[in-house]
Amino acid sequence: MTALTLSTAGAATLRADALVVGVAKGVKGPVLAPGSEAVDKAFDGKLAAVLATLGATGAEGELTKLPAASGLKAPVVVAVGLGPVPDKEDAYDAEALRRAAGTAARALSGSKKAGFALPAGSVEDAAAVAEGALLGSYAFTAYQGGENKLAPKDAKSKDSGPKQPLAEVALLGGKPRDKAYKAAVERALALVEEINRARDLINTPPNDLYPESFAAVATAAGKEHGVKVQVLDEKALVKGGYGGLIGVGQGSTNGPRLVKLAYTHPKAEKTLALVGKGITYDSGGISLKPAGHNETMKCDMSGAAAVFAAVITAARLGLKVNVTGWLALAENMPSGNATRPGDVLRMYSGKTVEVLNTDAEGRLVLADALTRASEEKPDAIVDVATLTGAMVLALGNRTFGIMANDDAFRTSVHEIAEEVGEASWPMPLPADLRKGMDSPTADMANMGERMGGGLVAGLFLKEFVGEGIAWAHLDIAGPAYHEGAPYGYTPKGGTGSAVRTLVRLAERTADGDLG
Repeated sequence: MTALTLSTAGAATLRADALVVGVAKGVKGPVLAPGSEAVDKAFDGKLAAVLATLGATGAEGELTKLPAASGLKAPVVVAVGLGPVPDKEDAYDAEALRRAAGTAARALSGSKKAGFALPAGSVEDAAAVAEGALLGSYAFTAYQGGENKLAPKDAKSKDSGPKQPLAEVALLGGKPRDKAYKAAVERALALVEEINRARDLINTPPNDLYPESFAAVATAAGKEHGVKVQVLDEKALVKGGYGGLIGVGQGSTNGPRLVKLAYTHPKAEKTLALVGKGITYDSGGISLKPAGHNETMKCDMSGAAAVFAAVITAARLGLKVNVTGWLALAENMPSGNATRPGDVLRMYSGKTVEVLNTDAEGRLVLADALTRASEEKPDAIVDVATLTGAMVLALGNRTFGIMANDDAFRTSVHEIAEEVGEASWPMPLPADLRKGMDSPTADMANMGERMGGGLVAGLFLKEFVGEGIAWAHLDIAGPAYHEGAPYGYTPKGGTGSAVRTLVRLAERTADGDLG
């Protein structure tokens, strides 16, 4: 994990490998952002002109490196684009700062230390820069840089391994002795460490991450951070009647698990339950996925990773709210023991479900976990899942959908997601789509109409939420796993989508503003 400090040094005197400044897109060319004053002075007030000569415009995501002027201790200046100049000089959007900091951090991988002289005049700005820089510094290298046993045994031929992330971020322009700034940095560190742990889990190959090993990671983290962890294995799930989890997991040699993480605070007045889909690998089961759709299915546990990260973050921050996480873990594989299309499962709720498609498995494991979570009568439940390809078709790869049984709660979750910089969109749950899940054999089927499939899945889950409990469903199928080139603070691979939304929701709940 990249180190983060609130530096007391000025930009001109900081000894580092590089200095990062912000530049916005103005009408007549690039405009330097607040924080760059000392760097601009070293360039005799001509830094913006030099950048313009080099082709910089200040557009979002743009990055320009240039040799530092003689008055600076750092040898390199990195100018990163913030997008259009805001209406007010000091009113840069928090998400623009996050993305700019992330872009710079990625460009500085392999460096030991960089000073970030981006706008940090407010606690909120400093927190955004800190989050972006730490998120952008992420790299998953656990399976890279192994020894080549066929190579000659001499020092020059040794594989040096992958380039390491930026080692240290020195945040400039803040107030190192101010309690609010210190708290903001500590929060950013805790939050991003857990987001990056979620990213690691998502990126881990499925031969190493399966329900039992995921449960072991959760158990170890729980012990470290004072979170109670309970794990139900196959025998306990069978005995308890968890037909959804057993039905999905019975085709694999790696049995399913239901993991409960419980963080409690002695002064908490509200309880928030989080439920995560944890399909550690999804082959589609007997309804096997076609070629080209299997390669990234290790990411089908991203919802459970997000829930796990959010609970541990809440514990690390000491939030005055009880947060319970439910990880519905299974591996969906085809075998002689696998559930078949046409089978009927008796769910933990007692309802029977006819399985028409074994690749609609996420809703089955979530249904059991939602029912179990409802038994504890929390004030609200939020489930997170890479649930449907239909949601990706509707909203694209960067936006997740939000459905709920309460319009006010859905609005609150949407506002929170937008506040923390996670693109989302409220979606309806049309009652007319429910009829498509009627079954002549069971209480309902796990499939309905093809059109509006993401909404059908939400309607299915709604059936398993306890009466009178506010519930929201986040379908993160699009943004959970990024297959393209990195951008901003978003890496290739697992992204940790929804963690920031869940943590802010927990913070608001702790403050008595559940929505």
